Amino acid sequence: MSQSTTTTLGYFRWAFIVTALGLILGGVLGWQSTGTVGGTATIFFICVVLAVLEISLSFDNAIVNANKLKDMTPEWQHRFLTWGILIAVFGMRIVFPLLIVVIAAQIGPIEAIVLAASQPEEYSRIMHDAHLPIAAFGGTFLMMVGLSYFFNQEKDVHWIPFLETPMARFAGIKGIEIAVVLLLILLFSRILGGEDADTFVYSAIYGLVTFLIVEVIGGLLDAQQQTMSAAAKGGLGAFIYLEVLDASFSFDGVIGAFALTHNLFIIAIGLGIGAMYVRSMTIMLVEKGTLTHYRYLEHGAFYAILILSVIMYVQTMFHIPEVITGLGGATLIGISLWSSIRYNRRHVEEDKQAGTLDRPVEVKPSEA
Repeated sequence: MSQSTTTTLGYFRWAFIVTALGLILGGVLGWQSTGTVGGTATIFFICVVLAVLEISLSFDNAIVNANKLKDMTPEWQHRFLTWGILIAVFGMRIVFPLLIVVIAAQIGPIEAIVLAASQPEEYSRIMHDAHLPIAAFGGTFLMMVGLSYFFNQEKDVHWIPFLETPMARFAGIKGIEIAVVLLLILLFSRILGGEDADTFVYSAIYGLVTFLIVEVIGGLLDAQQQTMSAAAKGGLGAFIYLEVLDASFSFDGVIGAFALTHNLFIIAIGLGIGAMYVRSMTIMLVEKGTLTHYRYLEHGAFYAILILSVIMYVQTMFHIPEVITGLGGATLIGISLWSSIRYNRRHVEEDKQAGTLDRPVEVKPSEA
């Protein structure tokens, strides 16, 4: 793919538009619900904080998406960045919280919407009660995503060699990442104990099975496409994989949003704004070839995924502030970016020195 000439701000044009519309809608919602300038300003501020929270928690998601998208055909790239983002914004930020309440409270979808609008406190309580199985499911799925990246025999670029070199070497042992995840599931279930342990194990196993099913379906679908056309790569299977991955990333942000507000509609506005920035970052990373230029950026994202998965496990026992989760991932990605820049500068200097040393010496003919 040829690199785009679009400016950095150009990639975020639609994100800025959605931000303006979302904040206006948040202000209107705040005035209707409170009737005061102070209350409206508070809801406006919460929308901004939720957007920042979503961006900080999902920046590693954008990098992983870009890594998958760069191997997809332009047609499927376009489908993911249009239909996929609609599914991500409306599906995970609106439908998913409603679905949790529908299942947990055993009520209909319309009743869940009425509950969210008329009894936000009760709605929030149901969401928090469902946190344990959600964290176990999402944490397991993300852990498999992260471990599958590092347990890879073909991986030859290592950011932290003493960790990544042995993992790449042991990747020849079939199912080693599954064994690691199962051991962690057993460990955390022993710590939890009682009914919570049973809920944790079942939910975590569902997360593991979901990852394996998505991998199998994705492989079969993409294999059929490659049979039809040798140039067809990363089609429907990759699309499904990215959608499930985005859903797993969204679990933490959706649940964490209820710590700031119990209003489902404010949550949808704030997280929806953040999701648009994630989409813009994904497009920029793909078209500008950023992952190629910064060799360790991808590593930082997958380390952030692994840490997020462990945090989701730990959150089944006690609460960890979302700001810590977001800052932890952003810090790792920042360090990996800094390491990549240092690597690039070092090799530029080495190339310059090699060019100077290897330059042939010009010998002038002697004058007669």
